[in-house]
This record gives sequence, structure tokens and C-alpha cells, in this order.
Amino acid sequence: MPLFGRSTAEPAQTTTTTETPNRRRSMFGRNSTTTTNGTTNHTTKTTATNNTSPHRGLLHRHDEDSSITQARERVLNAEEAERDADRALFQARAAVRQAREQCKKLEREAAEEARLAKIKQNQAKSISKRGQHLGRHDHI
Repeated sequence: MPLFGRSTAEPAQTTTTTETPNRRRSMFGRNSTTTTNGTTNHTTKTTATNNTSPHRGLLHRHDEDSSITQARERVLNAEEAERDADRALFQARAAVRQAREQCKKLEREAAEEARLAKIKQNQAKSISKRGQHLGRHDHI
């Protein structure tokens, strides 16, 4: 059963006007004509299933030239390659960002270790000074 209960075997229904219409194509197969007085008349087209028109739609490209088909395929492949390259670039940038963060983390850790080592060295020096005064009564 066809959509909205219409049969495809119906003849085309046409409403005409005597004024010069401005034709516009619209979606869903209707041609809308606007007259000079502002009224709109609709012409409903019904097509048979054995339509041999070269404009069958986007999904029916059987009558295209092979060079057009090849060009379309090359463009689609190039678009896909660009998407892959963008994805790889994003991953490379993320890897660089992670490597830089790791280097900065190592630098901070090394600076902290150096700070702690300096504190430890100062404490050892202080203890060494205190230890030098030990044994002064050991003259026996």
C-alpha cells in the first residue's frame, strides 16, 4: 500500500491558472506555483514505476559516466584520508602534550629531590659541627 493511501497508477492532477505563474520546486514531489495576486496553486505529480528520466535521485546512479564515478570515489577516499590524518594529528598532539607533561613532572621531582638533598646536607653539616666539639675532655 502506497504512503498516504495514494495509488501510483492515478493520473496527474493539475490545477491551472490563467495568469503567468512563478514556478518553484518543493520537497515531496509537488510543484508550487505562485500567481501575481499571491494565491498558491499546487500541481501534484504522480509517476509510474517505469520512469526513464535521467534524474532518478541520489541512490540511482547507474547511468553515470565511469569518469564521474571514479572522480567521486577519489574525492570520498581523499575526504576519508583527511579525516584519518586529522585523527592522527590529534593523537600526535596528545602524545606530545603527555611527553611535555612527563618532562615537567620529572623536572619538578628532580628539583624537589635537590631541595631535600640540600636540606639533608645542611642538617648533616650542622650535626658534623656539633660532633666536632665532642671529646674535648678526652685528654686523659
